[in-house]
Amino acid sequence: MGRPIIKIKLKEEERAELEQRVRSVKTSKRDSLRAEIILLRAEGKSQKEVAKQLGISHVCVSKWTRRFIEKGLEGLKDLSGRGRKSSIPPEKIEQVITRVTQPPPGRTRWTVRTMAKAVGISRHSVHQIWKKNDIKPHLVKTFKISKDPDFKKKFWDVIGLYLNPPDKALVLCCDEKSQCQALERTQPCLPLGIGHIRTKTHDYIRHGTITLFAALNYLDGKIISRTEKRHTHAEYLRFLKQIERETPKDLDLHIIVDNYCTHKHRKVKDWLNRHPRFHIHYTPTSSSWLNLVERFFADLTNDVVRDGSFSSVRQLVRNIETYLAERNLSPKRYKWRAEGEEILKKIQKAKQVTGIS
Repeated sequence: MGRPIIKIKLKEEERAELEQRVRSVKTSKRDSLRAEIILLRAEGKSQKEVAKQLGISHVCVSKWTRRFIEKGLEGLKDLSGRGRKSSIPPEKIEQVITRVTQPPPGRTRWTVRTMAKAVGISRHSVHQIWKKNDIKPHLVKTFKISKDPDFKKKFWDVIGLYLNPPDKALVLCCDEKSQCQALERTQPCLPLGIGHIRTKTHDYIRHGTITLFAALNYLDGKIISRTEKRHTHAEYLRFLKQIERETPKDLDLHIIVDNYCTHKHRKVKDWLNRHPRFHIHYTPTSSSWLNLVERFFADLTNDVVRDGSFSSVRQLVRNIETYLAERNLSPKRYKWRAEGEEILKKIQKAKQVTGIS
């Protein structure tokens, strides 16, 4: 029989302080991590669950849980006298951490050299301070927060299909990858070899583009696909009719699509009304990441399209079709693993940071 899970009871002021440490950009990475450990343990999560979620060891979780139970917030501080004393004045360390969010005039970010010159310490010291506090001003991630008023309703509708697929039905993640370019490099590429990397010329000849329509079967990972020159409602209707032909007639079809106008065209809606086994589920606006077919498109881009050299559109189509045929012989299933509530918490946190209501 396993040990009972220790649930920490937090006072209101303790919870407020821990949440502040997690949110604040001025808090060091280690202090933020310790605060997050205690908050998760207060939710009743086990050491194993917390360690897995935060990507740390069980020993680390156990240590800070024990220290908090014994001494409260004081227990989350490092013991005095541990480690080598820093030769950098604390006020300079604070400047390096706090000023990183305020780029110098005329620039979009700090570098280790510009920060070192501004604060008056070595660039190595700046690098070490940033590394210790997990500050990476050279990295940028793109994002877009959905403003869909029905976001939660659509979000849980799609997540529900992944976590609890309906009986006697197929769940198909559908979308189109437009503007697949048939680019031909002006000179032959040099292959990968021992001692040198693969190379390609920066210039190319553009022979044209195609649109790939794809429906990913969530249950087995197989792909129903179709290539077209355009991606209007007419091409989308042809793709829906292909899905109708290539799926068992006794099964309902739950189709996950985005809000592109092609998917909501009047003729498309009329056709869907005449085929009641099709059930359409729209992802929230600006939330294509909810549609798992995007993972397939990423694999296709990396494996076939991005680094390929194609002498014609026909060759591009042939390479894509060959890739799809081989893939369907041993399909790769993309399984939804993220917790819905955790995703919503991250979105809410991003809204608070950006000031989006």
